[in-house]
Amino acid sequence: MDVETNTGGPPKYVMLSENGGDGGVRPPPYRRNIPRYHSTAQPYKKKGNCCLKCICCFYCFLFILIFGLSSFVFYIYAIYQPKMPTYKVDHIGIGAFDLQADFSLYTEFDVTVRAENPNERITIFYAPESSIAITYSDSTLCTGKIPTFKQGHQNVTFMDIVLKGKSEFGSGLQEALLDNRKTGKIPLLIIVRAPIVIEMGDLPLKQVTFLVNCSLVIDSLTPRKQVKILSTTYHGAIELS
Repeated sequence: MDVETNTGGPPKYVMLSENGGDGGVRPPPYRRNIPRYHSTAQPYKKKGNCCLKCICCFYCFLFILIFGLSSFVFYIYAIYQPKMPTYKVDHIGIGAFDLQADFSLYTEFDVTVRAENPNERITIFYAPESSIAITYSDSTLCTGKIPTFKQGHQNVTFMDIVLKGKSEFGSGLQEALLDNRKTGKIPLLIIVRAPIVIEMGDLPLKQVTFLVNCSLVIDSLTPRKQVKILSTTYHGAIELS
């Protein structure tokens, strides 16, 4: 009988010894496979870095915006050098100051206002929604409107404005007016509300409103007589539309 011998490579069969002697091969020890769980949540460190980047980008954008606006305002101021227009009551005349049968007072004033635009490159357009009123002792005597026109740069314009009105003439107002007439010092208040549009070159800007209060003292209220202006005080403000 032929015996097949294996001359190369490991034997096909391994005999295990019952006594576990050195001549046998022991099986590998039993090992338990511990499952591993992979977390899908991002580490806290990455979230913090993302928020920090967003904050840095926001502050960089804010800085660029502020710098750009500041540069634009500086450029406009350096090129156009804007200046406030000035207003002055140049003349006032009394057309009518009549006490009616119903004890009301009818008045008519002729007021000349001097408006100056000192700017070299700025044009002022006077809008139609203007108003001017003359009051005495907190009572409105007459009202009118400023004419609509376009005032060029470095220009002085005299506006002739007619104001008319009818108001109640109570006993308290009569006594105060008689006292002022005796002293020759009659205080009046002229209230001007002038909406204007400023044009820088060919670029019109947003409409603003000039508010001017002129407290003046005149010597007479006699119709068709030359009135002398004794003193004037001006207060102005700007109202954004």
